[in-house]
Amino acid sequence: MPDAIEVRKVPIHSVADASELAKLIDDGVMAADRVVAIIGKTEGNGGVNDYTRIISDRAFREVLIDKGAPAEQVKQVPIVWSGGTDGVISPHATIFATTDAEPSDEPRLTVGFAMSEVLLPEDIGRVAMVEKVAAAVEVAMAKAGITDVADVHYVQTKTPLLTVHTIRDAKSRGKTVWTEHTHESMDLSNGCTALGIAVALGEIEMPTDADVMHNRDLFSAVASCSSGVELDQAQVVVVGNATGVGGRYRVGHSVMKDALDADGIWEAIRSAGLDLPERPRTEDLDGKLVNVFLKCEVSQDGQVRGRRNAMLDDSDVHWHRQIKAAVGGVTAAVTGDPAVFVSVSAAHQGPDGGGPVAAIVDLGD
Repeated sequence: MPDAIEVRKVPIHSVADASELAKLIDDGVMAADRVVAIIGKTEGNGGVNDYTRIISDRAFREVLIDKGAPAEQVKQVPIVWSGGTDGVISPHATIFATTDAEPSDEPRLTVGFAMSEVLLPEDIGRVAMVEKVAAAVEVAMAKAGITDVADVHYVQTKTPLLTVHTIRDAKSRGKTVWTEHTHESMDLSNGCTALGIAVALGEIEMPTDADVMHNRDLFSAVASCSSGVELDQAQVVVVGNATGVGGRYRVGHSVMKDALDADGIWEAIRSAGLDLPERPRTEDLDGKLVNVFLKCEVSQDGQVRGRRNAMLDDSDVHWHRQIKAAVGGVTAAVTGDPAVFVSVSAAHQGPDGGGPVAAIVDLGD
């Protein structure tokens, strides 16, 4: 049985700051060598060349090593950064570490991690990627001690996107790529990864190459997929609940049906185990919400609740940034805290125009 999990959210005070992680370790909240995953938001542009993700990655790994974790072990810790804190979203990190706790018959938070086989540039956007991601999800589930897919509430991934260099590499080997537009490949990598998660969890049957990015009826309700230039494998973190692990925390999930669906956020929090009134308010959270994790996407029809918007036609500000800011504002209005994990590019992650929501709550001892 896996160890219990301690999870804390900390602010990031500047682009290279990891001081709050150091403070958690110094205060004895968690040990450096027991950190198993970090998921956070950085303040860059969220695009292909968002190097704030690499800067934050380095800063957090350096703290873990400085505080006593073996360097080789730290290299293997999954650290998933989503770039872009548009609007009111505040840079922050959610840190997961194993801890000692009495076993419990109540479902409590558990985390498992796996890396996929290498994803070649010609795999991205095709069934080969779906298969490799699905296999890694199954490994991560097993490491988390989860045997029932219904107990998986959040799967966070980081996968490679296409760059000019990797496109050139594929061509040199006589291969083709799904797209030669590197920014478009971000949406592609995320969407294809989500299909792999959905296959592993039995949400859909194996799709075809033609389904990728086109059949939006195929989606996962628990996938949260990010992509970047910093790796060539799928980094998979499975977050769910299991009996026997013990601890104070529990995770739940729901979906936002559209960009304004605050009720979808509240439903995820209820799913995690908080008893809320029928029409909850922020103060009803009573400090028990650790964080929420959302994906968002512009509806393909360019509308929200029947009203037209211009996000997909805007040549000045890419829709990635606009929808992230909008959903970030809705989410912060629910939680009362702008440090929320809202990530864009949600193809095959939740319904078109909406997206999955996961919530982690502290249920006490």
